[in-house]
Amino acid sequence: MAENSTSFLDRSRTVAGPGYSRWLVPPAALAIHLAIGQAYAFSVFKKPMGALISGNVDAPAPDDWTAGQLAVIFSIAIVLLGLSAAVFGKWLERVGPRKAMLASALCFGGGFLISALGVSMHQIWLVYFGYGFIGGIGLGIGYISPVSTLIKWFPDRPGVATGMAIMGFGGGAMIGSPLAVALMAQFKDVAPMGVAPTFIVMGLIYLAFMMFGVFTIRVPAEGWKPEGYVPKTNQNALITSANVDADTAIKTPQFWLLWVVLCMNVTAGIGVLESASPLIQESFSDSAMGAGRGVTAAAAAGFVGLLSLFNLLGRFFWSSASDKLGRKPTYMIYFGLGIALYALVPTLAANASLTLFVVVCCVIMSMYGGGFATIPAYLRDMFGTMQVGAIHGRLLTAWSTAGILGPLLVNYLRDNQKAKGLVGAAAYQSVFYTMAGVLVVGFIANFLVSAVAERYHVKNPAPVPATAGAH
Repeated sequence: MAENSTSFLDRSRTVAGPGYSRWLVPPAALAIHLAIGQAYAFSVFKKPMGALISGNVDAPAPDDWTAGQLAVIFSIAIVLLGLSAAVFGKWLERVGPRKAMLASALCFGGGFLISALGVSMHQIWLVYFGYGFIGGIGLGIGYISPVSTLIKWFPDRPGVATGMAIMGFGGGAMIGSPLAVALMAQFKDVAPMGVAPTFIVMGLIYLAFMMFGVFTIRVPAEGWKPEGYVPKTNQNALITSANVDADTAIKTPQFWLLWVVLCMNVTAGIGVLESASPLIQESFSDSAMGAGRGVTAAAAAGFVGLLSLFNLLGRFFWSSASDKLGRKPTYMIYFGLGIALYALVPTLAANASLTLFVVVCCVIMSMYGGGFATIPAYLRDMFGTMQVGAIHGRLLTAWSTAGILGPLLVNYLRDNQKAKGLVGAAAYQSVFYTMAGVLVVGFIANFLVSAVAERYHVKNPAPVPATAGAH
């Protein structure tokens, strides 16, 4: 049969041949996740984009965009991440990761280019449409595109596999932030604040970087198993050898319990992310620590960078540990230890225990990252590998929900306390105690997770001969 021009993108063209090393797949996944992880660094554009007319970040003009208007960009992107992951998950399973990764690269890179036009014309709706809507679709498809492929390549170590990719999303900001700052400095004499040309260059860089993933991704042949891999027969009741399709999965109580688990973990983590920089500066100010010993804005920025590092490392550490500990016990640690640590933070801040405060916040952030990275393996245990990418996509609506509820809750609680005249650590007490309460809900949901009933399983899938192959 004659090949058509799009056949390179077809799933059949991505099936790995004999002897292909599965360790070539994680770099392809990382190429996507390191790129789209830039979303976590979008805040570096807030001040420059709020001073495009005045040219002075400390004295914006009346026509400049407000912080509130700019905050909407990231919110749209996160909502579209969840929605597009949910909507396109089954399409991804059908067409394969290569076509999905290409769609992601075009949307994410294209979102920057449309936003550059919006910035140069000073039309914020174009930025909402570009980075928020189109870029957000790229985020969602890109986030889930390598995950199910990795799980199929690493049936013996699904936690390690998903941790490797999702670690990239956590690390994307560590590349995106300094890159954006350097480019804006380079272009500041060419365009207002250097923002529009920075968007163009970043869009093209990320498009090219993501194409590496598009060209190198491979899926295992039907029935492939790692050399020497024998599925456990006396396995945990929470690890199924059956499969549940995506449409059936959302009818199970287990799916919704895991939705609550992810939503609560992310909401609480956002509580720290949203409060980290102002909390450390207000709680450990010169008045609390002594003249000249308080935490400066630069030190607070370093603290936020440290949290990002632990967010990244936690994704790999905790998801890998879950292969040994089991998924449910790992989430019990996230929630159980998290409740204690969140409740401890206000006390440490009030007592000016800076070192312990930093350590506790870093552990909290590692578990926030770990929660993202462990969930695909948890879904694979519960629902099998057949449509795990599509099921994961639908579960990510929990992230979108938390991405809106988390900041709203944190800002409401903090502003309410400050309106009462509370300052420093006292203004944040209710935030952390409330987030500890949020984790209690997650703990209960995780405790209630049990094996999926047999009636939900796909009946009699065609048997496939196992073949040895890559290692």
